[in-house]
Amino acid sequence: MQPIDQTTSGPATSVGERPLAGIRVVSVAVNLPGPLAAARLAEFGAEVVKIEPPTGDPLAAAAPQWYAELIAGQRVLTLDLKTGPGQDHLATLLEGADLLLSSLRPSAADRLGLPASAHAAGAVFLEVVGHDGDDADLPGHDLTYQAAAGTLDAPRMPLVPVADLLGGERAVSAALAALRSRDHGGPATRVRVTLEDAARAAAAPVRRGLLGPGGPLGGDLPTYSLYASADGHV
Repeated sequence: MQPIDQTTSGPATSVGERPLAGIRVVSVAVNLPGPLAAARLAEFGAEVVKIEPPTGDPLAAAAPQWYAELIAGQRVLTLDLKTGPGQDHLATLLEGADLLLSSLRPSAADRLGLPASAHAAGAVFLEVVGHDGDDADLPGHDLTYQAAAGTLDAPRMPLVPVADLLGGERAVSAALAALRSRDHGGPATRVRVTLEDAARAAAAPVRRGLLGPGGPLGGDLPTYSLYASADGHV
């Protein structure tokens, strides 16, 4: 199939507001943490090419307005990376690229040859995954990472996907650190950010007793609490 190419417009910014101007990012990340990271890098001035599979990014169907915000200013391509033409097109896009961003499970990324392709192009391969080590290929969602970290308040569903949001920001930090290292003579490496670690970091206030039942910011202080009113809470 022929790749589908579309470019979206983003907010205009000055050169001084674009510290990553000249940095080229190719992203094969879909869903939430990866696209969040790509959007943040684009906000800093990086040139981002987003590659989506023929089935599209699930976020586009689940939250189309948010999806549109996250791809603002990016070039979006539809490629089937399981085919030879798709792989060839990816190799072309990686020429001169600085970063390849993935949210695939490590085994899937390896089957597609993504780390090797990034290495051949001299680009950093940054992957946002659920876990590391023996559980690297274990699937999961924000709910499961928060459950393991102890930040869920069942049966209420969380209003904020903490692991996904923090994971996206951690991916940006990792990308900047890797690019900085490369610019100082270090090799282009494979960098892994795990959502499990992001959820655990977000749970530190609960784990250390600041929030949650009995914590000073858990509702026991009269100056830091929620109070019922006639028409809701304050």
